[in-house]
Amino acid sequence: MSRRLSARPAALPRDFSPLRTLADQAFSRAAGAPLVGGNRVRVLQDATENYPAWARAIIDARESIHVEMYIVHRDDVGRRFVELLAARARDGIQIRFLYDWFGCGIGPLAGLFKPLIQAGAEVLAFNPPTFTSILGWTRRDHRKLLTIDGRVAFVSGLCIGQMWEGRKDRGQAPWRDTGIEIVGPAVAHAEQAFAAMWNLAGGEIALNQLPKAEGIAPAGSVALRLIPTEPFTARILQLDLLVAAMARRSLWITDAYFLGHGPYMEALKRAAQEGVDVRLLLPQGSDVGWTVPVSRTLYRTLLESGVRIFEWNGTMIHAKTAIADELWGRIGSTNLNVNSWLGNWELDAAIEDAKIASQMANQYLKDLAQSTEIVLGRHKRPLASIDRRDRRRLRPARRMIRTVTGVGRSIGAVVSGNRPIEDFEIAPLVGAGVLLALIAALAFWAPKVLAWPVAVIAAWTAASFMVEAVVMFRRGSSK
Repeated sequence: MSRRLSARPAALPRDFSPLRTLADQAFSRAAGAPLVGGNRVRVLQDATENYPAWARAIIDARESIHVEMYIVHRDDVGRRFVELLAARARDGIQIRFLYDWFGCGIGPLAGLFKPLIQAGAEVLAFNPPTFTSILGWTRRDHRKLLTIDGRVAFVSGLCIGQMWEGRKDRGQAPWRDTGIEIVGPAVAHAEQAFAAMWNLAGGEIALNQLPKAEGIAPAGSVALRLIPTEPFTARILQLDLLVAAMARRSLWITDAYFLGHGPYMEALKRAAQEGVDVRLLLPQGSDVGWTVPVSRTLYRTLLESGVRIFEWNGTMIHAKTAIADELWGRIGSTNLNVNSWLGNWELDAAIEDAKIASQMANQYLKDLAQSTEIVLGRHKRPLASIDRRDRRRLRPARRMIRTVTGVGRSIGAVVSGNRPIEDFEIAPLVGAGVLLALIAALAFWAPKVLAWPVAVIAAWTAASFMVEAVVMFRRGSSK
């Protein structure tokens, strides 16, 4: 596919302090986080670098270990970290472990954290379902954070599980992922972010006893913003839009579950149309299988605007990173979709350092060498450059996935007319039409089948409202 790019914008004068001040103000307001200097930052690739660094830090802990983790699998890797933490708890180290109720699934019920609790550690589940919050459990603590003694913090996209290390015996390659190690004043902000979530989950950490950034000695020259987001704050979305608007030469993005919405898609397209080298590196296969075909419904409009799209050839690329102009980088837990931007608690580090950004850019190019570029075919449909045998082998699985997924986006396109329908979306639309026809028939001939679930949900909702009102009334009366 050939593209016509406009001339690259001229570089700004070196002494442009007024613009720099305005840019810093804009970034601070968008992210809701200050720029903190004096840090030493190490970028860690995959489990081969992240897990050993975590383990060494846990072993070296002298006072406290705080872990906030979306997923801990009940497998060899999960049990290994639990046992390591339990050993440190028996040594007298104060350990607080916050896990997401939904992310960890049945592992905690099956005794995953029992050794840790028996060793004296505090373990809390975040946002489990309650009677008074019917759908509250859908909001997730998607952060991946580890802090040690208030002196070192790890922020990443990695959870704790076997898939990040891979299974050689089954021919499963390790997942590709990225994290960072932070030493310096920014660690205070990581501790504060953890404390806020711990208290929200029902624990107790006195915020006035937490370390202050100004009380931690500088450990390096890297400036960064640690950005803890909450549902509906959209801090990372605002930051991503700002970065897309301000990028002058390049914007290279890696994401695991890309479902970009209108404003962000428009920001990427406009940047590419004005000559910015915009690239997206996405999975070719995913543990959440339906996200890949739905992501692909977005490809054509991006490709036609000059955005380059690559799909990872390995098992799964789970990293959430961005690099702009080799001057700015972001690493963390936020995926480029509405659920991450608006629905979850997330944690990311936005790094303003040319050396770190250059290191991230070099790794990005290495990742592209293990990926397949998606190009527009003769009829302007996205086609991957894979050989015919691979395409024939993958076709049945992809057809099945596309048939049962991506329905919502396809229906939205038909109803709103906001984009042309791709040929592979015909089957999902037929499936949705058949399903709606069956529901309509059920409503005519057996209305009780639909009425009873609605009645149960309405009764549950009414009861939860009343219980919540009584609790609030009693709480007010006791004051």
